[in-house]
Amino acid sequence: MSNAGSTSQIEAAASQALARGDALGARKIFERLVTQEPRAVSAWLGLSRACHALNDSDASLAAADRALALDPRDLRALLLKGDVYSGRGEERTACTFYTAALRQAAALQSASPDLINELRRAKTATERYAANYEAHLRARLADSGFDAQSSSQRFAQSIDLMLGKKRVYMQQPSQYYFPELPQVQFYDRKDFPWVEAIEAATDDIRAELMNVLKDEDAFRPYVERVPNRPPPDDASMAGNPDWGAYFLWKDGKLVPEHAARCPKTVRAVENAPLCRIPNRTPSVLFSRLKPGARIPPHTGYINTRLICHLPLIVPEKCFFRVGNDERQWTVGKTLLFDDTIEHEARNDSTETRVVLIFEIWRPELTIEEQRLVAATLEAIDTYGSGAAPWGT
Repeated sequence: MSNAGSTSQIEAAASQALARGDALGARKIFERLVTQEPRAVSAWLGLSRACHALNDSDASLAAADRALALDPRDLRALLLKGDVYSGRGEERTACTFYTAALRQAAALQSASPDLINELRRAKTATERYAANYEAHLRARLADSGFDAQSSSQRFAQSIDLMLGKKRVYMQQPSQYYFPELPQVQFYDRKDFPWVEAIEAATDDIRAELMNVLKDEDAFRPYVERVPNRPPPDDASMAGNPDWGAYFLWKDGKLVPEHAARCPKTVRAVENAPLCRIPNRTPSVLFSRLKPGARIPPHTGYINTRLICHLPLIVPEKCFFRVGNDERQWTVGKTLLFDDTIEHEARNDSTETRVVLIFEIWRPELTIEEQRLVAATLEAIDTYGSGAAPWGT
């Protein structure tokens, strides 16, 4: 090709031929063009389109591959390969190329109108393919006896994760990580025999709470500002009375005046295998979330304990999420969860929400491991100025 001007003119002529339906004529022109200009990405793309229009999928893919060899990020080449595989009925393969194009496009500052339309078409196709794939997979699983309601919930979650309906959340303790503990968001309350005795005391505990709630000043902000420490990551919660706490135990010590007001609660919680670390735990408290209040996503300090919620006042429109699992609080039904997995809470109602919070050792730890973890954190405290509060 003698110059860039003639190359662009020939390419334009080939594109015009393709636009008026002369795919064979366009192919011949593009074939001559790529022979003379083998590094012209646009010419290879044109040849791929022409071959695709002629239903020559192998030649179309080969031309698109040449374009991608020259520019691996070329969106139009990726979209073309998706189109060819889609035409062959190979939805799964087509989806991988459409998805790659959409992922690349996410970083673009701008795009031409025709490319935007192509990307929209690709997105619609991937959504359709994903729905078809999910329907196929679930039908085959049903044939194998899988039922989303009665079968293994761990397996059900694995399918949701694979399909992208949920995302993976892992333990992310901000202070101390104990390795090789299972990544479990919510534990099954049935696996903790002592829970039944605490739940049986719900009415007594709730009655003591109602007496405390008569004193508006009894609750203090859960996240308190500490003069000798940096502010928390989310400063909106520091000193915010919307998330209030009334501690029965705090930093491992019984609060005598509060315990005296709630003796039945104190006795009930002592049935649990409380996580006991001097000057650290247990912390046992009534956690109050005012109407419209929100506890932003966050993670706890150590992964060697579980947090327990005994719901006491639960209006409608309350939201609680741990990782990818959202649960409803039910009065008198304990929730046990790993707070080092990202979690959040929200009260979208016009009434106050209150749960009793306490913390227990994780059941997977041996007695020796509990003792050594406690000794480690005690040692930390002898060097520094103590630990921050835990829980939600």
